[in-house]
Amino acid sequence: MKEPAMQEAFAAAEQLLLKPSGLDEEILEAAFARLARRDIDYADLYFEYIRNEGWSLEEGIVKSGSFNIEQGVGIRAVSGDKTAFAYSDEISGAALARATDAVRAIGSNEGHLPVTVPTQRTARDLYPAIDPCASLEAAAKVALLEKVEKLARAMDPRIIQVMAGLAAEYDVIYLARHDGVRAADVRPLVRLSVYVIAEQNGRREQGASGGGGRYDLSSFTDEVVERFVRQAVSQALTNLEARPAPAGQMTVVLGPGWPGVLLHEAIGHGLEGDFNRKGTSAFSGRLGERVAARGVTVVDDGTLAGRRGSLAIDDEGNPTQCTTLIEDGILRGYMQDAMNARLMKTAPTGNGRRESYASIPMPRMTNTYMLAGQHDPQEIIASVKDGLYAVNFGGGQVDITSGKFVFSASEAWRIEDGKLTYPVKGATLIGNGPDVLNYVSMIGNDLALDQGVGVCGKEGQSVPVGVGQPTLRIDGGLTVGGTGE
Repeated sequence: MKEPAMQEAFAAAEQLLLKPSGLDEEILEAAFARLARRDIDYADLYFEYIRNEGWSLEEGIVKSGSFNIEQGVGIRAVSGDKTAFAYSDEISGAALARATDAVRAIGSNEGHLPVTVPTQRTARDLYPAIDPCASLEAAAKVALLEKVEKLARAMDPRIIQVMAGLAAEYDVIYLARHDGVRAADVRPLVRLSVYVIAEQNGRREQGASGGGGRYDLSSFTDEVVERFVRQAVSQALTNLEARPAPAGQMTVVLGPGWPGVLLHEAIGHGLEGDFNRKGTSAFSGRLGERVAARGVTVVDDGTLAGRRGSLAIDDEGNPTQCTTLIEDGILRGYMQDAMNARLMKTAPTGNGRRESYASIPMPRMTNTYMLAGQHDPQEIIASVKDGLYAVNFGGGQVDITSGKFVFSASEAWRIEDGKLTYPVKGATLIGNGPDVLNYVSMIGNDLALDQGVGVCGKEGQSVPVGVGQPTLRIDGGLTVGGTGE
C-alpha cells in the first residue's frame, strides 16, 4: 500500500504530465521497446512539471516578482560507462519516439535490455504533496516581506538598507524505468532570504540570514521571520565592530550548523561515487582506511522530514537513505547513483540527482553532516588559548582531486585565553579537506543543521542541499588568511 503522499504524487503526475499529453502505459512501454533493440544496460524516462515564483523587496517596497512554468521529459540510455541523453519540452508520444531513436544509438548490435511488468515504487512520506505557491495570497506575500523591512529597521537605527526575497517552487516528477519501476514525487520548496546593511561613522557592513524547506509559506510565522531578521541584523552590527583578521596557522573552532558547508565542500564532493570510480578523488580506493580523527562520523541523509536537501526518492526512482560515509574516522562508503554503483559493483544509495528533466543524473549530496560528540561548546572555546572562532561562512572553492579549499568567514571572533574577545573581518580558511579531518580534537554535543539555504553546484547543475555539524575544535591543517597581525 502506498503512503498518502505517494498516492497524491502519482495522482498529480498523471493529471499534470501524462493525461494532458495523451500518454499511457502502452506508449511508455513502446518507448522502451524501441530502446530494447540495442545493447543497452539501463534506460529511463523522466517527466517533470515545475512552477515557481519569487518576490523581492528593496528600498521599502516589493520591486519585482516572477512566475514561471516549465515542463518536459528527459530520455536516457546507458551502456557501460557511456550515457546518451535527449530531452524535450514537448511531452507527447511523437516526442518520445524521436528522443528514443536519438539515444538508442549509444548501443551496438541487437539489444538485451530487459523490459519488465510495470510496478509502482513507494517511498517515505517526508513532506506534503502540496503547491506552496498557492499557500499564501499575493497580498500576504507582500506583507511578509514588508514585515521583514519594518522589523530590521526597528531593531537598530544603524540599519540603513534592507533587502528580502521570498521564493516558492512546486515540482512534480514522474519516472519510468526499463525494469518496470514507476515512481512519482511532489516536491514543495520554499525559502525566505534576509539581507541588511548597517552603517556607523561612515563604515558599512552587511548581514544575511534566512531559511526554508519542503513545506508551505505559512511556515514563515512571526517567530521565524523575527529570528531570521535578528540574525541578519546581529551579524551586520557585529561586523561594524570587527577588526582585521589575524593571519597564520592557528587553532580554529567552527560553530554548529551552517559552517558544515566547509565539510560539504572540503570532503563531501570527494565522497561522491563518480569521482571515486574514476580515481580522481583524494578518497579513491581508501574504503576501510582511517581518513579522520577518532570520533568523526559523517553521514549523508536524504530522509529527514521537511529538510531542504531531502527527497522521498532520488531522480532515478530509488528511495533515499542515511548513508554512513565516515564512521569514527574510518571511511565506510561513497554516495552512489545507479550507473556508478553498477560499475563499482555496489548498491545505489539514493543519491542520483539531476537539476531538471533537461539534465542527466549524477551522484550528489542530500543532507550531509557530522554527528555530535561529547563536549560542551563553551568547554571547547575555553580550551583554546589563541585562535579563531568561525560562526558563519560565505563563499568558498575546493579542488576535488587534491581536496584543497579556501573559504571566507562572514562572521568570526578572536579567541584569547579561552574567551571570545572581539569580532574579526576578512578571515579566510585555507586547507586540505582530508587532512583537516585528522586534526579534529574536540567535537561538540550541539549538532545543528543549517536553516535551509544550501545550493550545491556540480558540472553546471544546481540542486538544493542541507549541511550541518556540531561545534568543532581543529588544531592543525588550517591556515587563516587575514590582514591583521
